[in-house]
Amino acid sequence: MSAILQLSPYTPDSINSDLAHLAPTHHLWKLKDSETLPAQIAQNVTIVATKGDLGLPRALMNQLPNLQLISVYGVGYDGIDLSEAKTRGIRITTTPESLTNAVADMAVALALAGSRRLVEGDHFVRAGHWLDRKLGTGFDIRGKRVGIFGYGRIGRKIAQILQAFDCTTLYYDINQHSDSTSQSVGSLQELAEQSRVFIVSASGGPQTRNAVNQKILEALGPDGLLVNVARGSIVNQSDLIEALENGTIGGACLDVFEDEPNVPSALCKAKNVILTPHISSATHETRLNMGRVLTDNINAFLSGEPLLTPLHL
Repeated sequence: MSAILQLSPYTPDSINSDLAHLAPTHHLWKLKDSETLPAQIAQNVTIVATKGDLGLPRALMNQLPNLQLISVYGVGYDGIDLSEAKTRGIRITTTPESLTNAVADMAVALALAGSRRLVEGDHFVRAGHWLDRKLGTGFDIRGKRVGIFGYGRIGRKIAQILQAFDCTTLYYDINQHSDSTSQSVGSLQELAEQSRVFIVSASGGPQTRNAVNQKILEALGPDGLLVNVARGSIVNQSDLIEALENGTIGGACLDVFEDEPNVPSALCKAKNVILTPHISSATHETRLNMGRVLTDNINAFLSGEPLLTPLHL
């Protein structure tokens, strides 16, 4: 009989209950030794339910000889060995449409918060500094050029939202898109050079690892604001810290980090940085929808029906 290996609990809890009703479900976090599965569990598992930021470690995948489906709660799959999955005929599903709006909203919210110094202003008031001095001014994103690195569903939604702010949106993506909302540019450096706000919404993985490095940050310049709602691996964290400390860029708003949940103290101490704990998709409505797509995909697989949102390897 098919069994599910769930790598981490989902929020809200109703998703966990829905999953358990589909098939016998083993919770990896409850096992005494999460690195070595009991033989009986390993043999029975045909489905892994995971999250985009967790993926499926190769060592764990190798313990599951009958694995047939990896269902991802999220859109990220850079933590999965895709070539191994393809070789073994393991299918993968994600929840692509479910979180597009929430992540795009968060990207724009961070851009607004960073440009208008909202978090810094909150700390300023709480510390009592308003009694003896002024905070200083931020800048309007309205009418500015905003560069979007990665122009998939989320990138296009960000551009759509920014139309309300009369922004000129540019994008750089490996793939060309026929979209009248934004103008494509030929390189990541060109995107940074032309942007006041630079938003990262690209997929993670080897192709984009450390793509935003010292050279790109220098091109963004001392007035530039970096926003990352994609993957921490895309931005070279050491280069970013140096750029912030040296004034190479004006500021950064980060929802993702290189080694989550570990965040360098240099970022935590910086006044020109806003940090959030990977919560771009963390709305009740979005998470419910993600859970529904995840369980619907698993139910379709168990019923021998077509998968709803398969990843084409």
